[in-house]
Amino acid sequence: MNQSAENVTEPVGEKHRFEVAPLDAWMRANVEGFAGPLTVRQFQGGQSNPTYQLVTPARSYVMRRKPPGKLLPSAHAVDREFRAISALQPTGFPVPRSYGLCEDESLIGTVFFVMDMVDGRIMRERALPNCPPAERRAILMAMVRTMARLHQIDHVAIGLADFGRPDNYLARQIARWTKQYRASETERYEAMERLLAWLPETAPANSRTCLVHGDYKLDNMVFDRTEPEVRAILDWELSTIGDPLGDLTYLLMNWVHGPISELDDPEAHGVPSIAACVEEYCRLTGRDGLPDLDWYFSYNLFRLAAILQGIAGRVRDGTASHPKAAAHARQVPILAEAAWRMAVRAGAR
Repeated sequence: MNQSAENVTEPVGEKHRFEVAPLDAWMRANVEGFAGPLTVRQFQGGQSNPTYQLVTPARSYVMRRKPPGKLLPSAHAVDREFRAISALQPTGFPVPRSYGLCEDESLIGTVFFVMDMVDGRIMRERALPNCPPAERRAILMAMVRTMARLHQIDHVAIGLADFGRPDNYLARQIARWTKQYRASETERYEAMERLLAWLPETAPANSRTCLVHGDYKLDNMVFDRTEPEVRAILDWELSTIGDPLGDLTYLLMNWVHGPISELDDPEAHGVPSIAACVEEYCRLTGRDGLPDLDWYFSYNLFRLAAILQGIAGRVRDGTASHPKAAAHARQVPILAEAAWRMAVRAGAR
């Protein structure tokens, strides 16, 4: 989910409406400096958790909440989002300031938390078509450098020792997304079935262990309005303790399947090569190099297919929060086929 002054808001949809008075009272009790009156609008977009702009005469805030209705187990973890950004904030890592988590569902119907609204640029198109080559390169490398900075943070020292199990991260992620895929399944896709059999048998051990974001992509970032500098990383719902190469290849997935991969000459457009991104990441994290990444690309394409299948399940169950949810769900077989192609490159037969 994106947030900035450039985000489009609209009146709160009927499905996500709630009484404002209890929220106003909670804000007065929990948000330092809060002063109403409070106006609530809803951001367009957001596949998972409905997100709201809370407007007062002096400033704006952002509220993330679980959606109402039937939910998949362990999904929509706004409490994990809140804990991650609250732990990171004192380190100076670019996250919004958090104000409080409300687990009392009687207030607005679901769990929610409130954070600052960070001003800046949101860039939704992954190939950055409106940027000149030099700026495009600077933005993409800023993403790599900010990720490297995240992966160097001592998660134990900031209170996240129990934020996830460090062992067998990739195997457990495959099991998790397989379970959620099956719970949301609407059609059978042969490529997905092959992946569900192959990935668990070939999952590598952790390369290292650190705090990983889990959904690290361009439209989950707020950039400075004039400089290629990350001002905030958003949407920490999938964050955990795990293998940083899962995060890195999720970012670089766009280089092998997506708008960047479709450019006729990416480097002429200012896009750094995968090798250049890996070299910079290794320089900043003290690595001598990385293993072959094709398995990780296959895993991440599979994982994204499973996430989008979850959206298809929410369309089926009537809880999808994005108007284009059905269109996104149609990407599932395309992603599954792309994941299998990467699996074959990694040695699958």
